[in-house]
Amino acid sequence: MNSIRQIQDLNKRELENNVSPEASWHADYRDTAYIYIGGLPFELSEGDVVIIFSQFGEPTYINLIRDKETGKSRGFAFLKYEDQRSTDLAVDNLGGSVIMGRTLKVDHTRYKKKDGEEETGHFLAETTKEHESEEEEQRPMLREERELAKLIQEHDEDDPMKAFLIEEKKEEVAKALARLKDGKNMEKVHKHRHRHHGSHRSRDKERDEERPKRSSQRREERDRRRSRSRDDVAERESGRYSGHRRDRDRMRSRSREDGKRGDERRKTYEQEDLDDYKKRSRSPGRVSYKRIHDRERDDKYQRKRREP
Repeated sequence: MNSIRQIQDLNKRELENNVSPEASWHADYRDTAYIYIGGLPFELSEGDVVIIFSQFGEPTYINLIRDKETGKSRGFAFLKYEDQRSTDLAVDNLGGSVIMGRTLKVDHTRYKKKDGEEETGHFLAETTKEHESEEEEQRPMLREERELAKLIQEHDEDDPMKAFLIEEKKEEVAKALARLKDGKNMEKVHKHRHRHHGSHRSRDKERDEERPKRSSQRREERDRRRSRSRDDVAERESGRYSGHRRDRDRMRSRSREDGKRGDERRKTYEQEDLDDYKKRSRSPGRVSYKRIHDRERDDKYQRKRREP
């Protein structure tokens, strides 16, 4: 097998010299549709390798070499294409490419299983062909197919137009089969869309079921907020009321104390006035001084009342 640099140099020289495909170095491997793939990341599986290399053709066989004891990938594989020309594209385009930090080495190979070696590869095309053959066996014959069979069996062998009529009928059968295949593909698309719409309907149904739950949850949350606001208002009002009541009681107590002090002062003033009046009444001229004494007493009482 050739190295990556040798393959790149060969391709470069062929492009510069305009070498035809028949004279290319790939022509030496026209008898094999296998390629060797080295440098694979150990995390890749057979499906990953098929996905990478299916961009250049239809793979029909893949054998990812694994360790017999651990079952882990050893980093190389053998792959077969349905069309041999796909190997040329894979070798030229994927050789030297880097995947997950590892450089791939892709080259032609003549792969053959050893005698007595256990088969560890996977045939990819046989399963699809078997599935298609089973579908064809289950499918009833089309009208064009029945007409073709009747034409082959019952038409006169000496008629020179028989071969032409058979070819014409075969074309009609091919067109009918193509229409049937397109119809099946459309049915698959419709089924997929139906499943997609069904999933939308199920989502809508779930939303409809969840809607009353959400509305009840919103209602409960709204009621909780209202109750909290009512409690806050009640607390604030009760605080204000208690504050007003406290202020009112304080003012009343002050007014009572002021009243008591005023009564005491008034009693003292009256007593002082009365003593003064008695002293003056005993002295001569008490009759003439009585009215003056009363006025002075009133003025003195008013002044003392104004004092704090």
